[in-house]
Amino acid sequence: MRSLRKPPWIKVKLPAGETYSRVRSIIHKYKLHTVCDEALCPNISECWGSGTATIMLLGDVCTRACKFCAVKTGNPRGYVDWDEPKRVAEAVRELNLDYVVLTSVTRDDLEDGGASVYAETVRLIKEKSPDTIVEVLIPDFNNDRNALKMVVKSGVDVVAHNIETVERLTPKVRDPRAGYWKSLRTLEIVKDLSDEIYTKSSIMLGLGERDDEVIKAMEDL
Repeated sequence: MRSLRKPPWIKVKLPAGETYSRVRSIIHKYKLHTVCDEALCPNISECWGSGTATIMLLGDVCTRACKFCAVKTGNPRGYVDWDEPKRVAEAVRELNLDYVVLTSVTRDDLEDGGASVYAETVRLIKEKSPDTIVEVLIPDFNNDRNALKMVVKSGVDVVAHNIETVERLTPKVRDPRAGYWKSLRTLEIVKDLSDEIYTKSSIMLGLGERDDEVIKAMEDL
């Protein structure tokens, strides 16, 4: 019987190297969360080894419980670390990043969903590192136009929000408070607030979606 070897691209590299160690050291120095750590991402060694990290704002506890996500869930009861934006900006400056991605847990316990923290973080990054391109991967903020406006008007370059999967699989994969059309509306509001801003979205593959459903998702976007 012929043995099946894993292709080289599917093998996970062990965390190592000078750049990886430097990124890890700076992340820990400023007491920051990253989606790389919190979501147990298998690509952490590759990303950190190339000097890339996705910084996660607003703590490490999400108020939603999507089935695909490894981030802790619960109720942070309104707690916000207001020093976090400053620490993130300092870390970005020290890492000397050309491009930084900020994301967060979903914070349904906050009136603005954490939009003010996003806005302040972007503002401080642009102040300390004016040449750094900033992308934010945001929650839906329950389609609150004022919250989304705070983010859009912060000086951010790219706003991303993931629809995660095709419409049929959304109820099986995502938290009941999320929604396929709700996510599309989030992106629509962002574009309505600024037609100059770059918007983007992503879906996961391999959850049982059909080709025609993927094509429809692209058309809906």
